Amino acid sequence: MERTRAPRRVTLISTGGTIASRWQGTGYAADAGGDTVLASAAVPDGVAVEVVDLFNVNSSRMTSERQLTLLRTVREVLADPAVDGIVVTHGTDTLEESAFLLDLHHDDPRPVVFTGAQKPLGAADGDGPGNMYDALQVAASVRDLGVLVVFDGRVHAARGTVKTQTLAANAFADPSAGPLGRLGFGRVDIRTGPRRPAPLPAPDAAAPPRVDIVMHHSDADPALFEAALAAGARGVVLVATGAGNATPEFVDAVAAAVRRGVLVAVSTRVPAGPLAEIYTGGGAVDLVAAGAVLSGTLRAGQTRIAVLAALLADAAPAARPALLRRLIAAPLPEDDAAAEKAA
Repeated sequence: MERTRAPRRVTLISTGGTIASRWQGTGYAADAGGDTVLASAAVPDGVAVEVVDLFNVNSSRMTSERQLTLLRTVREVLADPAVDGIVVTHGTDTLEESAFLLDLHHDDPRPVVFTGAQKPLGAADGDGPGNMYDALQVAASVRDLGVLVVFDGRVHAARGTVKTQTLAANAFADPSAGPLGRLGFGRVDIRTGPRRPAPLPAPDAAAPPRVDIVMHHSDADPALFEAALAAGARGVVLVATGAGNATPEFVDAVAAAVRRGVLVAVSTRVPAGPLAEIYTGGGAVDLVAAGAVLSGTLRAGQTRIAVLAALLADAAPAARPALLRRLIAAPLPEDDAAAEKAA
């Protein structure tokens, strides 16, 4: 007699976003609970879902405190060994930041899968139900991939994946790399593994420090950078031009901030490619010499999360730049590293 296989247990953590949004008279806002969102989608065969309603906010209202609450909730859910995976429904505006923060701390082989929608709950051509089905399928079937973003039939690593389309269904991509895999015909096809540093311990419950983002442009001066410091920022991300370039005035401001113990990272406003120490005259060569850390292929939002995580870690202030570099320079997966060495 054939034994019936026990269902795979997936916990759905609902935080709001477009996937939970309904018309409010003048526009859409998140107001539907997780059970309602789940009921809009089919559930894959052999999967049992439990719902946790954590927040119900548009993701433009996401905060570091809420993200840390989400991190603690994920860890509490995974304390139950019977849980096979987690799906987090989240608004798309800041999904990349929340997913990356969780990935930096995720030390469990079971997956945490973020998804959402570009069209609101109940839309006749809505993408939420399909994304939900795919996310549940991935959460019930993969392991050892860290935190993932599942959207429009693609499986992305949290690291490097950003929102690249304001309205289109294929909202997410890693502009400097491809997806980890795809879904189709009832299958999850994972083709490569993610690049992840060793996970950080869970941070304590202290209030998160202020970390700001300042953009360089043709007429930029350090006034906004210095305003961030005056507002109490303990970390600042400078969104530079090109491969990480600004001006001598920014270099001076960065050096002064670093001397005060502020953690400074440099990202770029260019969509794809790594930062590099090429230019002086206020370029990345000088910014690094002043104590800033280049963000590799991470863009501004995720660079800010890496700075936040380094500040929250139990590390001496002098050790934080090295920790930040480790969080940014994730190692190659073992198979990719072996292939690169062989080449």
